Amino acid sequence: MTEIRIAVVDKTRCRSKRCSRECYRFCPQVRSNVQAIEFEDEKPVISEILCTGCGICVKKCPFKAISIVNLPDELQENCSHRFGPNTFKLFRLPVPSPGDVLGLIGRNGIGKSTVLRILSGEIKPNFGNYDSPPDWTEIIRRLRGSTLQTYFQKMSRGELKTVHKPQYVDKIPEVAEGKVGELLQKVDERGRLKEVARMLELDTVWNRPVNVLSGGELQRVALAAAICRDVDVYLFDEPSSYLDVKQRIKAARTIRSLKQEGKTIVVAEHDLAVLDYLSDYVCVFYGDPGVYGVVSHVHGVRTGINIYLEGFIPDENLRFRKEPIRFHVKPPSPALSAAAPLLKWGEMKKTYEGFKLEVQAGEVKQGEVIGILGPNGIGKTTFVRLLAGIEKPDSGKPPLEESLTVSYKPQYISSDFEGRVEDLLRSVAGKDFSSSWHRSEILIPLNMSPLMDRKVKELSGGELQRVAIAACLSRKADIYLLDEPSAYLDIEERLTVARTIKRIVETRSVAAFVVEHDVVAQDFIADRLMVFTGNPGTKGTAEAPVSLRDGMNRFLKDMSITFRRDPATKRPRVNKEDSQLDKLQKKTGQYYYVK
Repeated sequence: MTEIRIAVVDKTRCRSKRCSRECYRFCPQVRSNVQAIEFEDEKPVISEILCTGCGICVKKCPFKAISIVNLPDELQENCSHRFGPNTFKLFRLPVPSPGDVLGLIGRNGIGKSTVLRILSGEIKPNFGNYDSPPDWTEIIRRLRGSTLQTYFQKMSRGELKTVHKPQYVDKIPEVAEGKVGELLQKVDERGRLKEVARMLELDTVWNRPVNVLSGGELQRVALAAAICRDVDVYLFDEPSSYLDVKQRIKAARTIRSLKQEGKTIVVAEHDLAVLDYLSDYVCVFYGDPGVYGVVSHVHGVRTGINIYLEGFIPDENLRFRKEPIRFHVKPPSPALSAAAPLLKWGEMKKTYEGFKLEVQAGEVKQGEVIGILGPNGIGKTTFVRLLAGIEKPDSGKPPLEESLTVSYKPQYISSDFEGRVEDLLRSVAGKDFSSSWHRSEILIPLNMSPLMDRKVKELSGGELQRVAIAACLSRKADIYLLDEPSAYLDIEERLTVARTIKRIVETRSVAAFVVEHDVVAQDFIADRLMVFTGNPGTKGTAEAPVSLRDGMNRFLKDMSITFRRDPATKRPRVNKEDSQLDKLQKKTGQYYYVK
């Protein structure tokens, strides 16, 4: 079987001046006077034609900046886009259809955002010809006979209007000024602003300037701005980021309302429950993040998500992950029931201007992970800061005992550390940094190796999140506090983080509190739950920890949402509103279906 070769050089990792250009010196092709590697602007450029794929340069590069992979030759005809030499390569494109929601599922750096940019018309597919990009005539000729031919024909003639809700909504204040209501009125091309604002609960931020909004508020404003536009194709990149569970379902319902008008909708999303609830069909992205990505054929939403979790695509007879991801129905653990309490806290109260938090008495045991669920602005972060000793209660005894130590990963991560990732982790882990346990339990699972020589200030959101989690878990502590550890992470990274936290807590006989809005990730990690209730922004009540089933039932009842379990993978799935199963579970009070 013939193969195509892909060589990728990560310019952010390459430090050619510091390594004496080892990739060049050790390349056998260079030694035989065939220039497989050359340097431009102090960075290596690898000829994929001359490269033999020996992999020596990959092994010699001390900064893990080079990747070389071989793929079947038949994929070459399906190349959709490449930005330049030795850059990420995308194969195939998804085929959206009017009146349906197409979900995109895959890891970070696998091409989902690139696909959305192509479908929005921000970039033209060049089929790998980055030196001489094809014009519209050539693009349409290459796609003849497919549904995408009609799609791009309309786009080339200006007959197809699109809107693209970007991934990083925190950048919005840099490009938009003014109050929320005034800005949204300017883009209300369909006269639906009042209805959309009600569905997304924008009344509380209507008169606020954009530059003072939180991440969740910016997300809802961005969604409203996109939905109110009068276009043919709506593209949403990670619409659930920063939102709590209730807001995620409401956002999904609002997006799905576009189906009634026959609009074409494409959504890239990492929250499996939201993607399941939102989508009619799914395309699975697989490959090597940052190196290449392949778009699968369209599958039904349940089948597509299960294919992704299984790591095997039957219609292509291809396995892209060694081990499947499995969920388990977790009955109460006898070992945890018999475990000694590690920390007990009594009733507490904390009051700020306009907000009051009341905490019920509770306890956490050795080897236990307490999940924390509740809407935004209900006091979850305040409670975690009380546990960490950062805040003091106005009434009640501070929960932290002098004999206990705490390691805290905050919700909003700072990148002010001067130095490399390795310097940061070495400083918090101390002697354990060089141990095989630290390497096998933290560094390898969280994929720290490619980041070790990177400066902390250069990291992306997802990379910074993984480093912050690794730093938190590297400290020796009795209590680990992690506030929204899944932010910016893809599905596999979220579940890997959950497994890592769980394993460390059990191995060290310590405890952890995890604030998390992703119900699937929470189901994966939590032994018991603390549910926060009340009126967001005004009053919150932190209820005592209860079993996973009781906590989920309590929480989902407040949300008026029901879940069932997939019979094949056991993953939680959101029931469609007013479906037969949804009505049955609400009637019987089983909002969190565990069978």
